Amino acid sequence: MKKIYKYISLSLLVPMAFSCTDLEIEPTDSLITEGFAGVANVEGEVANIRNIISTNQLANQGGLFALNEVSSDEYVVPTRGTDWGDNGAWLSIHRQSWNAELGDIINSWQQLNSVTINATRTISDKSVNTDSGDITELKAQARFYRAWAMHWILDMWRQVPYRNVDLPNSAIPEVLTGQVALDSIVADLNVAIRDLPVVTSGDGIEKKSSPTKAAANLLLAKVHLNKHVYLETDPQPADMQVVVDAVNDIEADGYTLAAPGDFFDIFRPSNDVETIWWTPSDAGPMIWHTLHYSQNFPGANDGGGWNGFTTLAEFYDLFEGPADTNYPGDGQEERRGMVHDASTANAENLGIGLGFLINQQYEQDGTPLNARDNVGGVPLVFTREVEQAEYTSPADDALLETAGIRMLKYHPNEEGGDRRNHLVRYRFADAYLMRAEAMYRMGSDVTSIINELRTIRGASELATVTETELLAERGRELYQEATRRQDLIRFDQYLRAWNLKEAGDPHLKIFPIPNSDILANPNLVQNSGY
Repeated sequence: MKKIYKYISLSLLVPMAFSCTDLEIEPTDSLITEGFAGVANVEGEVANIRNIISTNQLANQGGLFALNEVSSDEYVVPTRGTDWGDNGAWLSIHRQSWNAELGDIINSWQQLNSVTINATRTISDKSVNTDSGDITELKAQARFYRAWAMHWILDMWRQVPYRNVDLPNSAIPEVLTGQVALDSIVADLNVAIRDLPVVTSGDGIEKKSSPTKAAANLLLAKVHLNKHVYLETDPQPADMQVVVDAVNDIEADGYTLAAPGDFFDIFRPSNDVETIWWTPSDAGPMIWHTLHYSQNFPGANDGGGWNGFTTLAEFYDLFEGPADTNYPGDGQEERRGMVHDASTANAENLGIGLGFLINQQYEQDGTPLNARDNVGGVPLVFTREVEQAEYTSPADDALLETAGIRMLKYHPNEEGGDRRNHLVRYRFADAYLMRAEAMYRMGSDVTSIINELRTIRGASELATVTETELLAERGRELYQEATRRQDLIRFDQYLRAWNLKEAGDPHLKIFPIPNSDILANPNLVQNSGY
């Protein structure tokens, strides 16, 4: 789109040029570009990239988060009367019926590409630093950010635009695909691993908000674990060994699994042994997108939830515990959390539980909550099933408003409240499970490895671990962390039917490129099926 605007602007300036008496073009004219002169303050530009990622990428309930969560069996956002309709956008993501004009696709594409171009400018040999930061480490951070963004672009679109900043601004970006794109990402990560600092699990929370050697190793492992998907080949032992080695290096930096009972503490803004990389992003959308209007807002007497996101019953059923209740002492595993009942609700927890919220919900004084008066003030009972149909009566409205099990890893009344700026991006459990999967794909029996994690999380041991259990275990551990779409694709489960979605066509594994970018860059070719 910017390119089209530039051409239009040039055409409008032509008559003005012919009206001038001096037609000689000077090198300083704005329409002439001599090439990129470099970033004058690398530290400031790295901070800018960090801010782009913190505020735009995965920092709200839409965009990259929605495309990787709502398009899976983990989340659905039903239209609840006049709420969450948004011209069918949310249901189109869940049903995988999107097109190239979907706003979440356009915004994610543009934001990720903005990270790559800004990082490329920062990495340039022409870029210097006017502040006190170590320029080698700062450029290594920029390489990590570029690899992170390019990895997502490759994963979601399979075509990665790349602009050589030393060329004139009019130069059309080339497009990297397949092995060439992977080589570029891995090259950035190898430099990042070499030049980023070693930050151990005990070094303090603030040091983990910037890229570290462990974060770069985790991304390196993730890229190689999914490499066969991008190249449409079988998993290669050499790639799986890279995964194992990278995770071993992370473990050598002191990262490990949290102790029993500490699972939800990982997502609090305090130091822990699992968090490898977090960003100063608003946690509010991860909380209020799922809670009901009647559930407490910290420090207020009225409700604060947006009553949107809910999980599917089949995803909830992956966890140990009874199907219709999740109160304290119901025999559930730790990761499924619990709903506070009349005996455990208090001012400290606001009556809001963690994990999976099902059945009757409570006020902080133990009083059972009701839905809104305009839908009959019925008991606020979150049901297992979510239907999407036409509702014509108050009773139907109440059914729709309370439908669906809610899913919550960030609590609104923990340190910093609902607006604390702390979202976990990478943590050791993801690396641990990636290593187990890589070992499995190389022929190892990883049952004892998975059972070690399950024992820590309060789940019973498995007799054997297959691909089905590996995928299920990643779902149980990593829900709400934007891994589900990628995992389902890798295990060939992304296109199957689930609640409110029919089986899909293979082209839906990747997204369409926005039409405006196809027009602006002839090196891009629209993905098949769109």
